Amino acid sequence: MPYDEPGAAPRSRSRSRSPQSPTCPKSPSATSASSPSASTPGSAPAAKGPRNPYRRLFTVPGARAFTAGNLIARLPMGMFSVSAVIMIAGARGSYALAGAVTATGLAATAVVAPWVARLVDRHGQARIAVPATALAALGSLALVLCVRYGAPDWTLFAAYAATATTPNTGGMSRARWAHLLKDDPAGVHTANSFEQAADELCFMLGPVLAAFLCGALFPEAGTLVGVVLLMSGVLVFAAQRSTEPPVRRRTAAGSPLGAPGMPPLLAAFLATGAVFGSMEVVTIAYADARGHASAAGVVLALQAAGSCAAGLLYGALKPGGPAERRFPLCVAAMTALLTLPLLAARLTGSLAVLAGALLVAGMATAPTMVTGMTLVQRRTPEGRLNEGMTLAVTGLLGGIACGSAAGGWAVEHGSATAGYGVPVTAAGVALLMSAATASRHRKAATATAPVTPAA
Repeated sequence: MPYDEPGAAPRSRSRSRSPQSPTCPKSPSATSASSPSASTPGSAPAAKGPRNPYRRLFTVPGARAFTAGNLIARLPMGMFSVSAVIMIAGARGSYALAGAVTATGLAATAVVAPWVARLVDRHGQARIAVPATALAALGSLALVLCVRYGAPDWTLFAAYAATATTPNTGGMSRARWAHLLKDDPAGVHTANSFEQAADELCFMLGPVLAAFLCGALFPEAGTLVGVVLLMSGVLVFAAQRSTEPPVRRRTAAGSPLGAPGMPPLLAAFLATGAVFGSMEVVTIAYADARGHASAAGVVLALQAAGSCAAGLLYGALKPGGPAERRFPLCVAAMTALLTLPLLAARLTGSLAVLAGALLVAGMATAPTMVTGMTLVQRRTPEGRLNEGMTLAVTGLLGGIACGSAAGGWAVEHGSATAGYGVPVTAAGVALLMSAATASRHRKAATATAPVTPAA
């Protein structure tokens, strides 16, 4: 597990590990000391960096530049599906067609994304991400043209499927942090927390921005602006070559799918995605049933806001114990808090009370995702980190699709209130999977532990 133990520092920040020289503090700011005397005996200790872990994080050379590009590229991820639905439904008068087109794109992404990530690991982020993004941008532009000029329905499916080559920008950013902070587990924890908060923020703002652009300008505006943001963000991100992880052309044998502990962990991500997908559909139906369909986006944004705030707080803390032990606890907390929306809907019937319950329920999501991503980083074979994290994201996407279908079925055959039982059930399945992955880790640790000879 390449990120479990302290390793070599980045190329320009090598340090002595001899017995005569003191060990440097494990913080990003400590690696910026360039004076040779800083590591010699008897020298004055290095000045302490900022106490705020997020400020320390961005003292890493190049971190601000690649993060800025990544955030620009990541914002459209929350825009494209909403823009496509508004654009297709408005032009063709069919939400069923719009939903089928976006579902096809999601399925294509689940198939293509791990393959793109494998190429990124093999040839480098810049060499693969830029042409893959350009191909995805052409797919989006083709979709706009097909809708605009009344092309046959099948062309919409083909065009949107072409956008599946969009690289996992969040995964590439996490891979850079894991490379830069490979000897700083606390820094990696803070970086993963920041990335999760950024995910929540982008998926909270993206749909709002898309709906505004499509409504205030013209139906294709959301897709066109998303293409510009995606392409420009990836270009800025790829230009930061100094922070890019090194390419290992001879990657570790075997797929990350076969790594010890990965299958149940990915199953937990699949179940967690079902939580997200079902919660979105059920909440929209619940708000619509009470005559406040337009408020559904605000209510769901509160859930994302709770997760974003909890993610930033979790990154500022130093949780004790190994991630293998913390992951089931985080999932258990998520399962428990997800009962609050169910109780609020069943006992009160108030959309305002439900919004408060979703705000609180969202606070366990980010710690779960942060800890899960940390485990993915540790269990993925060396040289295939982008592929491993993309598999986790693919699991989430598959879970979102399954959760959306299950939530819609529950609403249609029962009620919107009963539908809130679906995310609770999905979280319970995630809890079982997380317990399984923790159990397998303990067995593996016991099997590899050295045997002390009897006296």
